[in-house]
Amino acid sequence: MERLTGHPSTDHLVPEERPGAAGEFPASLTPSGEPTDRDRDATSVPAGPAGPAAGTSAEEGPATGTSAEQRPATGPAPGPGPAAGDLPVDPARFRDVLGRFASGITVVAALDEDGAPVGLACQSFASLSLDPPLVLLCVGKDSSSWPKVERARRFGVSILADDQSDTCAALGRRGPDKFAGVAWERTPNDAVRIKNALATVDCELYAVHEAGDHYVITARVLDLDARPDGSPLLYFRSDYATGVFT
Repeated sequence: MERLTGHPSTDHLVPEERPGAAGEFPASLTPSGEPTDRDRDATSVPAGPAGPAAGTSAEEGPATGTSAEQRPATGPAPGPGPAAGDLPVDPARFRDVLGRFASGITVVAALDEDGAPVGLACQSFASLSLDPPLVLLCVGKDSSSWPKVERARRFGVSILADDQSDTCAALGRRGPDKFAGVAWERTPNDAVRIKNALATVDCELYAVHEAGDHYVITARVLDLDARPDGSPLLYFRSDYATGVFT
């Protein structure tokens, strides 16, 4: 399965494809609460859910359509390693502590060359800029779904409602039928939206940057919509959660 992509706390939960907390889940979750957003079958990245070889990053500005490995590296040079006496961060402790940050769950989806939907569940998603209107998401480099979304350049981000955990679990499945039984629609911007999602955002790829074992992706907002009511599906301490909102 894929785990939710983008969320360090989910890394230990799913053996197949992983979605993100921001995640190819992020990564997505199984009905038992296991995240499924990174596609492990291809160990690319749908953010790691996904991707190309490490060692490069995209420069700022609109994406050019080239793969991440072809993009020139930008930004400050890496700093020195840990100073003598510094203790390394234990991965299990890191996941446990960061898992206490509750997040929503999104589905990032696009149309492939044949017009079929491709995508992943992702927890790491946020608004970034009003001018220009930009959003940000993080996807694991081992995601096999993200490269397909990246090639499309235009994609939809659907913020799942609290009754859509089955959709999240479906997007965590490995294989070509991840959208089987999932209600979706094509938008005028050629993006993919999940029907009855709490909110939806049509995006166009803007830039991709490497950050450790994930990609940090920025996208320009083309259109957006929201339901008049409803509550979000949450992810907290490696499981689904819900809340009361007024």
